[in-house]
Amino acid sequence: MAAIVATDLSKTYRFHRKAPGLRGSIASLFRRETLETRAVDGVSFAIEAGEVVGFLGPNGAGKTTTLKMLCGLLYPSGGAARVLGHTPARREAAYLRRIALVMGQKNMLWWDIPAMETLLLHKEMYGLAEAEFRRTTDELAEILEVGHLLRVQVRKLSLGERMKMELLAALVHHPEVLFLDEPTIGLDVVAQGRVRDFLHRLNREYGTTILLTSHYMDDIEQLCPRVLVIDRGWLEFDGALATLVERAAPHKIVSAVFAAPVPRAVARAALPGLDAGDAEELLKISLTAPREEVADVAERLLRLGRIVDLSVEEAPVEEIIRGIFRPAADPVVAGGGRS
Repeated sequence: MAAIVATDLSKTYRFHRKAPGLRGSIASLFRRETLETRAVDGVSFAIEAGEVVGFLGPNGAGKTTTLKMLCGLLYPSGGAARVLGHTPARREAAYLRRIALVMGQKNMLWWDIPAMETLLLHKEMYGLAEAEFRRTTDELAEILEVGHLLRVQVRKLSLGERMKMELLAALVHHPEVLFLDEPTIGLDVVAQGRVRDFLHRLNREYGTTILLTSHYMDDIEQLCPRVLVIDRGWLEFDGALATLVERAAPHKIVSAVFAAPVPRAVARAALPGLDAGDAEELLKISLTAPREEVADVAERLLRLGRIVDLSVEEAPVEEIIRGIFRPAADPVVAGGGRS
């Protein structure tokens, strides 16, 4: 049975719009213009137990709204969600014991007390046995390298240290499903790498199902074999990251570094359409080539001279994802109404 199932999941918000100034305020007392915006529009997918899935989309695409519906923080306007056999919106205690949500821009820890105090509160909330709690806390603290910080005020920790503590607090009850919303936002490169290593180990050793949103493509590339792409509330893609790259980027980047410079005229003759700039001689040549022509382009480069380095790379994932998203449009989809 799938761990997470969304079926035509939708969320619509209603709001009022008024003209600015005193005149607009008075007019709104007698007549309100009611509008609707669809944050999530008929999204369907299923995630098997033990999968790590990336959830991609621009700001405002509906990622966080979807996560909140799957956690039970928001009620769907339409469709249904099932997580571990539970309906999230019911907020059953048996369900909440089996999941965790970590949001990179929200704090679950209290700033003025050490993280251990919050962990002890979670121990009581989840009814964890003392031995189990100590064993789990010690194990996670060792993996995250924060054991020496458990009794330090949270406000005195660095951003990376706080993020690790947030993960520890979310996992102390061994959730089967972990929802992560931008867990590495604001972290430096070293801290991001350590968090990614921890999540990979968590999934490998405990089989934790992870649904991850992130604007850092390194997170997605290193953790998520499968991705969901959402834009303006619609699910645009569901499949392997490699398939998405191949479908959205029909070209590869072929680069060659030569032992001796190649005359620009010779390079242009061998590679029609090459943008060689103003240089008379080229020591390095890089160009995009259709996937089916990569071998032919590489062969032409080899004929130009002795090559000391030859590489064939995919286009940067950031560019691929950015190219998928449609231009932003007015999110308002319905209107009318009286107060």
